[in-house]
Amino acid sequence: MIRVISSPFMLRVVASAVPVLALASCGGAGGQKARTAPPVPVTVARAELRTMPLTVRTIGHVEAMQTVAVRPQVGGVLQDIRFDEGQSVTRGQVLFVIDPRPYEASLREVEAGLARDEALARKAEADVVRYADLVKKDFVTKEQADLIKATAESLRATVAADRAAVDSARLQLSYCTITAPVAGRTGSLLVRAGNLVKANDDKVLVVINQMRPIFVSFAVPAEHMAAVRTGARDGLEVNAVIPGEDDRPVGGKLAVVDNAVDASTGTVLLKATFDNEGERLWPGLFVDVALVLEQQRDRLVVPAAAVQTGQIGTYVFVVKDDQTAELRPVKVVRQDEQVAVLSDGVQAGEMVVTDGQLRLVPGTRVEAGDNLAPRAEARS
Repeated sequence: MIRVISSPFMLRVVASAVPVLALASCGGAGGQKARTAPPVPVTVARAELRTMPLTVRTIGHVEAMQTVAVRPQVGGVLQDIRFDEGQSVTRGQVLFVIDPRPYEASLREVEAGLARDEALARKAEADVVRYADLVKKDFVTKEQADLIKATAESLRATVAADRAAVDSARLQLSYCTITAPVAGRTGSLLVRAGNLVKANDDKVLVVINQMRPIFVSFAVPAEHMAAVRTGARDGLEVNAVIPGEDDRPVGGKLAVVDNAVDASTGTVLLKATFDNEGERLWPGLFVDVALVLEQQRDRLVVPAAAVQTGQIGTYVFVVKDDQTAELRPVKVVRQDEQVAVLSDGVQAGEMVVTDGQLRLVPGTRVEAGDNLAPRAEARS
């Protein structure tokens, strides 16, 4: 006779076993589904060997190569202004005219004195010749002839002084017309027509900034001094980008290396010259400067988007021949917004994932699409 023992405990054990079997059955199906999961779509690019510029990036300050404060060299009434504020002017262009009439009168006066003294000098020269003959005939004494000769020499000196006075008067008259000493762009007018100006007054008439060419000054760490000094002989390339404008850089050449390192900052001051034909660079403007120190050959380059950072450091996902993803630790030498230069971890020609890494683990099957790596410079 078989006895059936029924207890709440046994019923609970049997009931709990049913979900376990069900889960085991579902787990087998899920594992098979994982093995047959569709590939993850990713974007890839090829690791390449390139010649990469070694670039130092910093902030630069635009400076006029020459800044001239125009002041009057003679006094008088400012009669005329022959340019507009903010106008570009050429060297020698007339800017101001001071009333020339007092200086014209002074010139006529000294010219008249010169003419009088020249006439007297000619008379004295003739007397010297005549008295020389009279001395020979004993009609006059030698002392009288010497006096005539001294008078003639005195008048020659007087004529020379008169000519110098005429030159000075003409120079003073020329100062009444004020011309631009350099080519550049004028600033605001500080004195208006009709005002009385003084010679060599502290009051400036206008300031002219030379715009073409123009300087950009910037500082770089002293650790780059060796490369800067080596490349300075050939003229290192310098690019400047104006914040707020498009990314078109303005190209220039390194021109000046300061003669000392700033001990407080550990940097050395450099200056680059820019042709500035379109006058995009204005004095006082701050710009983003990129100094190309050298062109490094055969550097391994991948898009910057391919490089990820995690607990193991920096890494990339490499797509293998079987279309699965492999995680590779890499060492980044330098990087900017577009490209990264690597020293190891990837071989040239291998495909790296540039988009879609968040859905990947090692061994994930992928479906790759091409994405050509942008050609750009990497900063140091």
